[in-house]
Amino acid sequence: MRVWLPDRPGALGQVASRIGAVRGDVVGIEILERGGGSAIDELVVSLPDEVARELLLAEIAQVDGVAVEDVRPIDPNRPDAGMLALEITAALVETEPAERLDAFCDWLLYLVDGVWAMAMRTDDGDTLVERGTPPDRNWLAAFFAGSRHIPATGFGASAPGDVVWVHLDGAGVSVAAGRGDRPFHTRERLQVGLLGRVIDGLLTAPLDGA
Repeated sequence: MRVWLPDRPGALGQVASRIGAVRGDVVGIEILERGGGSAIDELVVSLPDEVARELLLAEIAQVDGVAVEDVRPIDPNRPDAGMLALEITAALVETEPAERLDAFCDWLLYLVDGVWAMAMRTDDGDTLVERGTPPDRNWLAAFFAGSRHIPATGFGASAPGDVVWVHLDGAGVSVAAGRGDRPFHTRERLQVGLLGRVIDGLLTAPLDGA
């Protein structure tokens, strides 16, 4: 569940109290973005089978200034975002060098719940990896070229909400992934950027004995 709430002491506690009122249990919290007097939090909630989602939403709606951006079921065995990022890093290190870019795109889709991913070579725009049904290749190549002026920590309104991307400058590759059901927020983009630094280092590291 992703909720917008006033960035004030006690606001999150009020939401948690409402969740508890319907016998829900908050088992995970991640702050996705803060600014302008608001915060966007992602809550992992365990809810009894007999409690309808509508009842939960009605309870939360009673907290002044709170709005729900997205509600979706998840695999109960899915690790939290921080642990998943570490798992991805370990998996990439253990992957054969020639398969790492493919593996990164697959993991990226899983991390962001994406529906498409593409890796393109920077110099000539050749497609190296494609998953799902990405946007038009020429549009994406132009997007990669134009996105370099967007600072890594200041996406704001300049970034399309349904695309996350990273430039692997050492390897000369750009990678993007997209989804349409909810926008990307700052913490997700920063996490993808850090994983991009990991895979870029792995892709450009000399092979053993080289």
